[in-house]
Amino acid sequence: MKCPYCSYGESKVVDSRSTEDGTSIRRRRECLKCNKRYTTYEKIENIPILVIKKNLSREYFDKTKIINGLIKACQKRPVSRNQIEFIASEVERKINNKMLTEVRSEYVGEIIMDVLKDIDEVSYVRFASVYRQFKDINTFMEEIKNLMGKDKS
Repeated sequence: MKCPYCSYGESKVVDSRSTEDGTSIRRRRECLKCNKRYTTYEKIENIPILVIKKNLSREYFDKTKIINGLIKACQKRPVSRNQIEFIASEVERKINNKMLTEVRSEYVGEIIMDVLKDIDEVSYVRFASVYRQFKDINTFMEEIKNLMGKDKS
């Protein structure tokens, strides 16, 4: 960042805060040569994430779809809206932390189930039954046995 007054290349940040809309950061800088202050704005880059579905089609990652699916799985269960939004945010955070631009839907589902299992087991089984598309009662029972086996250890 060059000083707009003397074009010196180094400055120090005096103050930093988010803008009202939260899409950028406002920084007050001071030139290390002429000591004049100026303001810069840094835009937060939002890289879209594509989800690769089972049929290999791609669509944009949509946190709202995760929230809606979790609301259905957690219906009439002691899971708050805040917990549901936490799970959706956790999925988004894990994907962003890995700096992925494309992610398989199976990976998204596994993250959801991983977090949901610790919050409410009934909601977990409901979500898993739709997500894993249990073909019959035996696969459903197998998942419950796996869940119960992990609780004992």
